[in-house]
Amino acid sequence: MSNKIFDTNIENYHVLLTPEEVKSQLPLTDLARETVLKYRQEIRDILDLRDRRKFIVIGPCSIHNTDLALEYSQRLKNLSDRVKDKILLVMRVYFEKPRTTVGWKGLINDPEMDDSFQIEKGILLARKLLLQIAELGLPAGTEALDPIVPQYISELIAWSAIGARTAESQTHREMSSGLSMPVGFKNGTDGNIQVALNALHSAKNPHHFLGINKQGEVSVVQTKGNDYGHVILRGGNGKPNYDQTSIQLVEEQLKKANISPRLVIDCSHGNSKKNYTLQASVLENIVQQIVDGNTSIVGMMMESNLHEGNQKIPSNLEDLKYGVSVTDACIGWEETERIILDSYEKL
Repeated sequence: MSNKIFDTNIENYHVLLTPEEVKSQLPLTDLARETVLKYRQEIRDILDLRDRRKFIVIGPCSIHNTDLALEYSQRLKNLSDRVKDKILLVMRVYFEKPRTTVGWKGLINDPEMDDSFQIEKGILLARKLLLQIAELGLPAGTEALDPIVPQYISELIAWSAIGARTAESQTHREMSSGLSMPVGFKNGTDGNIQVALNALHSAKNPHHFLGINKQGEVSVVQTKGNDYGHVILRGGNGKPNYDQTSIQLVEEQLKKANISPRLVIDCSHGNSKKNYTLQASVLENIVQQIVDGNTSIVGMMMESNLHEGNQKIPSNLEDLKYGVSVTDACIGWEETERIILDSYEKL
């Protein structure tokens, strides 16, 4: 029996580059800064109803190939320019994947997709891609999962989400209170809305918690609170919650809690019954509700890639199909373009 009392289950420590060192290698450019600041404000204006447009966070379920992601972003920028007077398109750039049990945890955690966990490489790849997207003039949205990662990439993010598995986490609520961009909180995986409402209240308030600073030093982080938290409805417990009745119930709950009803509808996950082909019909329903007079719905989310469907990660990575998701199944580009343009015409 081991008499080791410290690090009993720790195999090793690997010291990473500090956020400051990563940023010195891949500095924020003036163009990227202007892009992020512009779109953060536009999303705030949409949430405040000063801007009557809607925003749609759309893109791959997860990023596993930065060349693929860059090609997608170039197509999305062209589409964005066609619809920008009614719809603000935000590219979904998800680098971290929460797993119910185990599985590939995303580009930052395992960029080689072989359990080698070259996290430093993953951080550099993620930051470089975000710089390229911002320099295209396109806003990026992501899920904030690991509380240390924002120090490396957050100034390149225009919008963030807290997932259904972490909306109840004190760590993520505290982190959200200090993030510089609007943050959406998903309802629980069981459909529980109260989890997201509690998260909104928490994130709106100041907090003190442990984190790291730009120099990589362990610090007490003191936040001001984030006024731009909002609810994301993603369905749950086998049921969707994007229908008119469900939305009205959530609006009432928000009003009772003295929170302005501002909703983003996730057209995937529980709302599409995990069937990617149903996302288009969900979006069509939401757009019709907006056309019929709903003012609380300010945005939507969709999972889209160059090609539809998904694939398992093969043992030989050369067998990966280009442009196909390795996590949740996505709609393909042709359908993406069609449904966005259809929504544009109806709005």
